[in-house]
Amino acid sequence: MSNEGRGILLIVSAPSGAGKTTLVEKLVALMPGLKMSRSYTSRRAREGETDGVDYNFVARRQFETMVAGGEFLEWADVFGNLYGTSAGDTEHLLTAGHDVVLVIDVQGARQVRRRGLDAVTVFVMPPSSAILEQRLRGRSKDTEEAIQRRLTVAREEVASFSEYDFIVINDELVGAVDRLRGIVLAERARLARMSGVAGDIVRTFE
Repeated sequence: MSNEGRGILLIVSAPSGAGKTTLVEKLVALMPGLKMSRSYTSRRAREGETDGVDYNFVARRQFETMVAGGEFLEWADVFGNLYGTSAGDTEHLLTAGHDVVLVIDVQGARQVRRRGLDAVTVFVMPPSSAILEQRLRGRSKDTEEAIQRRLTVAREEVASFSEYDFIVINDELVGAVDRLRGIVLAERARLARMSGVAGDIVRTFE
């Protein structure tokens, strides 16, 4: 079955603090035709965040109603807040030919796989546990208890790297973005996506 005309679904997962969101934001800014999925969340907007730009902020009850209605491609309870990816929004973008990036955790990626969707999966790893802890402490005002909880989850998540198609180590921002970009470019060049264009070129030789 040809995928020509349909966008690529790219899943990027990483432990909290590994820099996955920053990487994907840089990647999307560099690559025309690539869009970052905007998640729904039940948490309140933080200072500087805008509804409909950073997230779709909804009341917890509304989020739970959407879950019950099967509206999410994946969803998770992350440290007490609910986050989810709209199945309808994602399908609309893919059908329109846009490549779509989902920045989701390991559990979310598993949910997408169980739905049988064709997706390219990337796991972003920190260079080490010590560097991840340093980043977590440097970026946030989390309590010591919250930091330790994130590190415990991170230990479980990094052990899941073998479930993914590609690994990108975020040791240096520019290099990591470039490796992500290379993955997207390679996927765009696959035979299943390019056979129509290639066939048109072949016909010019007839």
